[in-house]
Formats: sequence, C-alpha cells, structure tokens
Amino acid sequence: MMRGGPGLGDIQPAQSDYFQATKGGGHGDYHLIVLAPSSVQELVDLTMDAFDLADKYRNPAMILGDGLLGQMMEAVEFKKKPKVDLPSKESWTLVGCKGRKPHQIVSFNLNPSVLEKMNLVINEKYKKLEEKEVRYEAISLENADLVIVAYGTVARIVKTVIQKAKKEGINVGLIRPITLYPFPEKIIGDTAEKIKKFLIVEMSLGQLIEDVRLAVNGKAKIKFYGRPGGIIPSPEEILEKVKKCL
Repeated sequence: MMRGGPGLGDIQPAQSDYFQATKGGGHGDYHLIVLAPSSVQELVDLTMDAFDLADKYRNPAMILGDGLLGQMMEAVEFKKKPKVDLPSKESWTLVGCKGRKPHQIVSFNLNPSVLEKMNLVINEKYKKLEEKEVRYEAISLENADLVIVAYGTVARIVKTVIQKAKKEGINVGLIRPITLYPFPEKIIGDTAEKIKKFLIVEMSLGQLIEDVRLAVNGKAKIKFYGRPGGIIPSPEEILEKVKKCL
C-alpha cells in the first residue's frame, strides 16, 4: 500500500512506488507479476489470483495498492473461486531426493554459460505472461477526444471525470491497467492509432508515464498530471487539465 514519501512519509495515498514494483527491487533479469486493484472487492479477488499466478509461473506476485485503498471500507463478496489447473510441482519441490539428483531451489552458479541458459528459460516465462496474462479496463474509448491512463484509486476518480466531462460535451476515455506487469501496451498502442491525445494521471511526479510513452511509441501526444506526497487529485482539477490538453 503506497503512501506519501520519500522516507517515513505519511499515511496518505500515493503511487510513487511504481518503479520499485515494476522495474526494480532485486538482482538479475527478472520481473514481478504486479496487480493493481482499484476497489476492496478487486483487492480480494486479485489477491486470490496472485497466488494462482505465482504458483502457475513460479514467480513472485505483488498486489500494488495505495493508502486510500488500504484504509477504505467497502462491501465485499467472497466468491467461490473456480478450480484452476496448476502445473505439477514434482520438478522442483523438496520431497526427498532418494534415487535422483537434489533439486536446487536457490541458484548459485559461477559458470556464466549455465547462468545465461537459466536466464533465457526464465525469459520465456515472461513472454508467456505478456501473451496470456495482461489485464486492463477500457471505458468510453469510442469517439473519445482524449484518453486518460490511470490505475488504482486514481482510475476511480477518473470515472467521475468522464461523467463530468460528458455533461460539458467533452468525450473522455479511460484505459486502466490492472496488470502493471505484464503491462497492457497493445491496447494503448492500438488506441493511439485512432486517438491522438493522452493524459496520464498519477499520485506521483510521473512513473507510469514511461511505460505509456513506450506503448504509444510516438503515435500520439502525451501530457501528465500528478500530485505527490499524499495529495489526492480531485475530479475538478483533472477535468481542468483535460480542458487544457484539448
């Protein structure tokens, strides 16, 4: 649950740990699976999904929320989860090695050729994640004058912005990444072919903007609006920024 920072900071909501979650935090060519809920219901659902994804891909999974979500009270339905077919664990679990070579859970190999092969195997897993596990929500992209990209609780605020803008004759769309890794770059890139103005809204000084810019790949203009330190942007100020962009 991201809070205002840097350092000890405060308990107010922020989104300033996006880089830490999606691009940093450890050693080697690796990624975390990063899921970004925008409601308490989604927080529950995605936490259950995170366990299955971690199990399926043998990869750490992180739920990335913020201080607002962490302190919010909402009704939640604990749904019965359908059974998921998960891969066999025989090739790596520690169940005794009588009659076979020991399984090595922690890699420690000083041979660069062997270590390179391991990295390439893991990279194939990331390709499967990017192909099969991307999640996002898209709202009002048809005939949008401008598309906002936002995640988490900021995306909830943007939904109010869409309603307010519509009353003033402005069509605003929203792309909400639910998986921050794997990132939904295809929907953003495809949308940029048709809609030429994007606005990224984030409770930081601009971390999501890097992945959006790579996905847009020069096909549309990108603007940014951010509030750091635990400040929550209001629908009115976001709408004002939308008008300036248009």
